[in-house]
Amino acid sequence: MTSTRQGTFAGAAGEWADDERSAGPATGTPRSRPSVDADLARELLDGLDEAVLTTDDDGTVVLVNARAGELLPDVVVGTDLADCALPALADAVAVGADDFEDVHHGRRLRGVRRTLGGSRSAWYLRDVTDEHRQAEELRAERWRTRFLARTGRRLGLALERAQVLRAVATLPVPYLADLALVVHLPPIPTEHRPHFVRYTADDTAPATGVADWDVVTAVPGLAEALDGEPAEPRAWPTTGREGLHPLLPAGPHPATSLLVSPMPGAGQTAGALVLLRRAERSGFDRREVELVREFAARAGAALATAHLHDEQSHLAQVLQNSLLPPKLPTVTGMSLAGGYRAAGDTLRIGGDFYDVLLTGDGALFAVGDVCGKGVGAAVLTGRVRQSLQTLRLVEQQPQELLRLLDRALLDIPDASRRGQFTTLLLGTLRPEAGGGLRVRIAGGGHPAPLVIRADGTVAAVRVGGMPVGALADARFATADLRLGPGELLFTRTDGVTDARGGPQGTESFGEQRLRRTLADGAGQPPAALVERVLQAVDTWCAGHRHDDIAMLAIGPSGD
Repeated sequence: MTSTRQGTFAGAAGEWADDERSAGPATGTPRSRPSVDADLARELLDGLDEAVLTTDDDGTVVLVNARAGELLPDVVVGTDLADCALPALADAVAVGADDFEDVHHGRRLRGVRRTLGGSRSAWYLRDVTDEHRQAEELRAERWRTRFLARTGRRLGLALERAQVLRAVATLPVPYLADLALVVHLPPIPTEHRPHFVRYTADDTAPATGVADWDVVTAVPGLAEALDGEPAEPRAWPTTGREGLHPLLPAGPHPATSLLVSPMPGAGQTAGALVLLRRAERSGFDRREVELVREFAARAGAALATAHLHDEQSHLAQVLQNSLLPPKLPTVTGMSLAGGYRAAGDTLRIGGDFYDVLLTGDGALFAVGDVCGKGVGAAVLTGRVRQSLQTLRLVEQQPQELLRLLDRALLDIPDASRRGQFTTLLLGTLRPEAGGGLRVRIAGGGHPAPLVIRADGTVAAVRVGGMPVGALADARFATADLRLGPGELLFTRTDGVTDARGGPQGTESFGEQRLRRTLADGAGQPPAALVERVLQAVDTWCAGHRHDDIAMLAIGPSGD
């Protein structure tokens, strides 16, 4: 073959010598260039990284360089390229194409054709195996990054445990598997059986349920994964897969590829992820197994975080239910209504409160405002309400009750209440035989209550007094009044008048606007009047933040 190539190169060199002529620089007399050395031409072509094939006008190979001999050992001088052993090249020659790409003897080759003079052609071939592999790895890494980024967003937005389980089951389908199954144990199990969430590409929503342990152990590697042991991917034949309902959907199950991975949580396994691929898809390769392991680890961390969030939400709900204003009791001879708005706190609890407690001959009411906002103020609010419920058993005179409450709050260590105190109105309600209501009010530095007469007159009841729990020698005052039919007593915290809004969003709702609102609602029952004031404040604030608001309206029932 070497001698053949040498002869071919020599012929080519002779042609170059005959065809390439130029004029002399001084006289314009034509002169011939030196003939190209055949050995030099062969060395130049053999030194190329590209494989070079040239063919004559009927497609027969007339030149093969050394690289072509390495990549295409079965193509020699005299070979008809239309019949060569590289199908893609043969097809390209047959249809007159100018490029091709194909795998030959485990190497990916890419070639292009250039037309030469005399109906001859040259094919330039490159081994692009490494380039193709690197491109595939780059595409796979980009896809992996996008998948994990999407996973991070979905899991990051899923705060509750049910949301996380739904996301973990749906994210791998159909990108990584045809079926995803998440098996987990509830954090506080009501039954000692594993729960599952299952999703397939044909489902509109994930299916959930409870499975028996014998069904779980029938899935290869699942019981071990729940104990934190990873399993290698495996083929799962159709035999021995009976009785897996409800863990797997009913119907025939074709042979599949199975991958089971534990979902590590906070100090314990949060669950296990099971992925199944149909027989027509390839099995899980090494990179996919690593991706599934990474996804399962993130899913386990998200599930542990969701568990913590659920515990905190439950605790907050219990706290909220205990601190929110109570449902008012039904008291013979009087009508009551309360209103409440927290200062934008997501827990809907704050430092403003109202309460009504039954007594032997009527009721005891309280409306207060603990300094501060949020959970800290709400905790002191709870203490004040609990103290009142206890102290009323031994004392029911409003002024004396304020003194006892003041001493109880001052006895709380300052580190616990952080210097907090409360303003408070405390009053007794006693129905009269004629349909009126006798009221005695003790004041502890709280805004004065307002009386709405039947004719629309609004008057303040001056009580005064000093804040409760602030000073050791605090003084408190009392005031007595009578409410006749059609009259109401309206008490509130300063969050009503201090609420800012209006055209600029900075003007206070104010005392005068409150009195006009109450006057316009004269003659209405307490519930309607409270709703009227709340709507007026909400309209005035127009979505702006405001302080805590509490109000209580009281009047004779007219029974």
